[in-house]
Amino acid sequence: MPLLKRRAKRQAEIPTSSMADIAFLLLIFFLVTTTINVDSGIYMQLPPKLDENVEPPEIQQRNLLNVLVNNSGDVLVDGQFMAINNIRDEVVRHVTNEGRLPNYADSPNEAIVSFKTERELPYEQYINVLDEIRGAYDEVRNDFSRQEHGVDYATYRAQLGEDDEDDVKTKYPIKISLAEPDG
Repeated sequence: MPLLKRRAKRQAEIPTSSMADIAFLLLIFFLVTTTINVDSGIYMQLPPKLDENVEPPEIQQRNLLNVLVNNSGDVLVDGQFMAINNIRDEVVRHVTNEGRLPNYADSPNEAIVSFKTERELPYEQYINVLDEIRGAYDEVRNDFSRQEHGVDYATYRAQLGEDDEDDVKTKYPIKISLAEPDG
């Protein structure tokens, strides 16, 4: 009987040639499906830069509502201490005055709200005051839109076509001046 030759045992191997491909595909999958939170900041449209040769426009004092906030969060509106939740009513009164009261704006197109802070003011306080000012403009625009068009301003804007003029925005433009904080 002939002796059978033993075969050499093969070592067990793990195929690694496609591991790099799999890792690459997983990396792409997670990059595509992961959402990255990005702080968007405060959306405000900045005015165009003035030509250096042109003088800034003259603003009557009655058309300017000064809102100052110090480091400790005290709010002064035209030199008078005011709670943050009262700012909205004051801005509405200023913008909708139509020249009736002497300390408020001549017209909505002339009304400007100047917002100035000190550098050390907490960010949350800054946002709260700015929200009250913007909220006043939203309130005024909503009221006017309901009177003229029977719907709130957001619904009215959604109904506008591309070529339609936004008469609410024309009547009550948002004019907020963000002054440089004090040093």
